[in-house]
Amino acid sequence: MYNFEFEKPSTVADAVSALGGEDAQALGGGQTLIPTLKQRLAAPSTLVSLGGIPDMQGVCIEDDGSVAIGGATTHAAVASEAAGSYPALAALAGQIGDPAVRNRGTIGGSLANNDPAACYPAGALGSGATIITNTRQIAADDFFEGLFSTALEEGEIITTVNFPVPQAASYQKFLQPASRFALVGVYLARFADGVRVAVTGASEDGVFRWSEAEEALNKEFRQDALTGLSINPANMIADLHGSKAYRAHLVSVMTKRAIEACM
Repeated sequence: MYNFEFEKPSTVADAVSALGGEDAQALGGGQTLIPTLKQRLAAPSTLVSLGGIPDMQGVCIEDDGSVAIGGATTHAAVASEAAGSYPALAALAGQIGDPAVRNRGTIGGSLANNDPAACYPAGALGSGATIITNTRQIAADDFFEGLFSTALEEGEIITTVNFPVPQAASYQKFLQPASRFALVGVYLARFADGVRVAVTGASEDGVFRWSEAEEALNKEFRQDALTGLSINPANMIADLHGSKAYRAHLVSVMTKRAIEACM
């Protein structure tokens, strides 16, 4: 590690002001940033912790029935506090990492980092969530822009994530046992106006919607609707844990499991 300044503001306005300083970096749960600093792959002069901002923590139900989650809310808190209002999302949060990670990592940090194998991007994209920052609202369909890339601008903070609650939803995760990231994860949400299927862990382009599966399931919601459909393995991730073809196959398998869980 190296020397840096540390600030822990208590309001969003103070956090934004602190991030306006030269070479300042926001700190959520630190599950990605701290290891990065230890490896000296980043060297911000100031870390601005978002963990002390009450307005960015907790889970609440909005008047329209949607679930609003503060950007600094930990995975463990989402798993506990959203269990009654959005069980599938709570179950997703409960599968992230291990207890230490779940009690430190935050939903805002995960979405802002947009790791290609992270769980929350699939939950947000599959739910059609809205990412609310200190300056604007961004639809999940417009938020994720590729590996570790999002629509966030410099100094912009995720303050809240708003999730519409579907009629049924399921997150099916084939995890890599060492890291507990998703080798392939599929989040399926069934709304009155259609089905959304989001896939994480599989693509070199990061989280994506499987539009062909959505179209088929909107016509007939059953596993057989996917008969004849397959993912093109060309853009899938290939590593020591699985080939491109293996991951493409897993997308279909996990989607069928999600369909079954929603029936």
